[in-house]
Amino acid sequence: MIFITAKFRVKPEHADNWPSITADFTTATRSELGCLWFDWSRSLDDSNEYVLVEAFADDDAATHHVTSAHFKAAQEHLPPHLVETPRIVNFKLPQDDWSELGELAVK
Repeated sequence: MIFITAKFRVKPEHADNWPSITADFTTATRSELGCLWFDWSRSLDDSNEYVLVEAFADDDAATHHVTSAHFKAAQEHLPPHLVETPRIVNFKLPQDDWSELGELAVK
């Protein structure tokens, strides 16, 4: 899978509305064939920062994502709400779902 984590520093005046600002993009991405997950979280330390955790089944799914009409629309729609270019970590992993965190196993 292609595993991506990205940090978005949102302008303070848009931070509370970020979930609705990204709603169409999120819904469209989650419906893509090969999208394993696409989940936003708000930072506990900085209320203007959102973290996106996303995964795609393979290179084809990731390519489909970045060439989709809704991705191109997001490229136009999202940057005016941001303080800076989002930061990203992107890896290919030989798995297709989350692994258990054995050190905190629930018994």
